[in-house]
Amino acid sequence: MSRSWNVPGTLVLYRDESTPRLDVGEIAAYLRKTLGIPTKTKQDFLREYGRGDLRDIAEKIAGTRVRNVDKPFEIEEPAYGETAFELRFLEDPAKKVPGVLYDGLRLEKLFRELLPRKMRIAGVQHIVFTSRMIGTFERDGRYHAHVNLCGYPSIISTSGAVEAPAKPKEYYVMKQRFMQAGDAVPFELLKERFSGQFIDYDDPRMTEVLKGYALQCMVHSIAGEPFCGNRKCRLFDAHWQSELIEAQLHGDRFCKKHTEMLTAMRRAAGS
Repeated sequence: MSRSWNVPGTLVLYRDESTPRLDVGEIAAYLRKTLGIPTKTKQDFLREYGRGDLRDIAEKIAGTRVRNVDKPFEIEEPAYGETAFELRFLEDPAKKVPGVLYDGLRLEKLFRELLPRKMRIAGVQHIVFTSRMIGTFERDGRYHAHVNLCGYPSIISTSGAVEAPAKPKEYYVMKQRFMQAGDAVPFELLKERFSGQFIDYDDPRMTEVLKGYALQCMVHSIAGEPFCGNRKCRLFDAHWQSELIEAQLHGDRFCKKHTEMLTAMRRAAGS
């Protein structure tokens, strides 16, 4: 089985400077130990490689925005204000990008094009951490947000860890009641009521959660299968926050199949 695997010689992780609680160095150490692949970290991806015309890069990023979640992606020339918006975040990567959904495949293609040729090779895999929300258009006829997008490079969204898996049903029931009454939604009250039941922005558990999602990206890169159907395995594709918490925050657990696969991958990486 391992003969068909594509085990990279090096893995590079890029920090999300807008999420100070995220320790990408810790995630790198985890992947190095779990997979046996030499792993290093670099600064924010766009700070590292976006050193050309920032306005041009900002315009290209704005061009990946999803403007209608109920329709497949359509190429549109970004408005001046959209480009200016993106430029502010390029100039200050410590700012968290709020409330915008980007087409994940388009953003991945842009990141791939920004990689220098010497880094855009089969022996080097890349994982980009970002606060930008990423999504893909699915068979049900609408866009869905994701925590990660496995590809080259892979993208992991810190905002996606908060917004993509659904919160408890009761959370939405209470939120709807306030909206129907015409009241402002007391988000802090809701967070307190459902404390611990979902991942929030700047959550101290973010690093541990994203270890599993980074591993999913690497299993996809090496073996072509990122997700598992077992809710207790860290490679499980969670659709609810409760599932994410069960898979990622109850120890370093894997199903029998993926325990054996990861052991074999470590051997392949060391051979």
